[in-house]
Amino acid sequence: MKLAIFGGNQVRKTMLAYGRQCIDEEDISYVNEVLRGDFLTTGPYVKEFEDKVAEYVGAKYAVAVSNGTAALHMACFAAEIGVGDEVIVAPMTFAASANCVLYCGGTPVFADIDPRTHNLDPAEIEKHITAKTKAIIPVDYSGQSVDIDVIRKIADKHNLIIIEDGAHALGSEYKGNKVGTVADMTEFSFHPVKPITTGEGGLVVTNNEKLYNRMMLFRTHGITRDASLMEKNDGPWYYEQIDLGYNYRITDIQCALGSSQIKKLDKFVARRREIVAAYNKGFKDVCEIITPYQAEFSNSGWHIYVVELELEKLTCTRKEVFEALKAENIGVNVHYYPVYLFPYYKSLGYKEGLCPNAEKMYERIITLPLHPGMTNDDINDVLVAVKKVITYYRK
Repeated sequence: MKLAIFGGNQVRKTMLAYGRQCIDEEDISYVNEVLRGDFLTTGPYVKEFEDKVAEYVGAKYAVAVSNGTAALHMACFAAEIGVGDEVIVAPMTFAASANCVLYCGGTPVFADIDPRTHNLDPAEIEKHITAKTKAIIPVDYSGQSVDIDVIRKIADKHNLIIIEDGAHALGSEYKGNKVGTVADMTEFSFHPVKPITTGEGGLVVTNNEKLYNRMMLFRTHGITRDASLMEKNDGPWYYEQIDLGYNYRITDIQCALGSSQIKKLDKFVARRREIVAAYNKGFKDVCEIITPYQAEFSNSGWHIYVVELELEKLTCTRKEVFEALKAENIGVNVHYYPVYLFPYYKSLGYKEGLCPNAEKMYERIITLPLHPGMTNDDINDVLVAVKKVITYYRK
């Protein structure tokens, strides 16, 4: 069996994760300060963290919530997506990018990707717009920004809302500016493998005050103490529920960590770019591997590093390459399986063949390790292991 050569004399002795958090003593000190204080949740660090993210990307408002999925749900609520509305979404993403539409009663409409950038193809967006279309949710896949100016023109032409899924893209740039100011709302995620972490957590930035106010209400059960919004006011203790919201609050513990982490974001992104440059250089002469394409308008923060395998030039399947790399203690992954091919989405009527470019991409991709804590030795281990596997399976 060909796979038997792998794992017996590994390049590495311990598993290298494809992604992980980078926590230092300053982060721990910030969290300890909260634990010794008066507030564990809904305290001053939530607003501090929101303000820091808004300032970093150049947005007027930010609303932080318990996770990235909650942030997308909140944005769809703010956009007033409901039953009968269609929302154009990307297929190559985590399921939450489409699930958030279903949560509000809307219908996700999957448009195909550009085979180079792996982001939504603007021409495909245009093809799927109908009288029922209300919004577009483009995803900044791997950290590379979508061509948001082009999507903005399409949205304005058809009076659509843009909810940019920037879960991969905090710190990334579009035409020299940070991702997060052109769309009506942009969502970020703070899961441990993301550019910065709060453990779990998500946030939406916007320049629209109305959308901001709707999101602030949504994350706290639809409850307000703002006298200008209430029917009556029985006293300083009084509050009213004026809409149906959720308990999507984020804690001060999480936001203290986020406030510390964001100070290091530029350093994290710079290191990710260094790793990617080393990978690109190392794979330059490996004809069986296609390294990620970088559009001229985007300066990616590189949340993940995804290569495509030229399977026609190999004597194996993607699965065999994946398993061989795992045997070499290289923690690979696959991002993603087209959302509409999951059993639940099939039960809703979505069928194979909907987005040919996305389906072809899925069959060929592997995600290699990439996180700021990687050493130069780690980078070299990945390069050596990948070349070892590719060489063995080369035709």
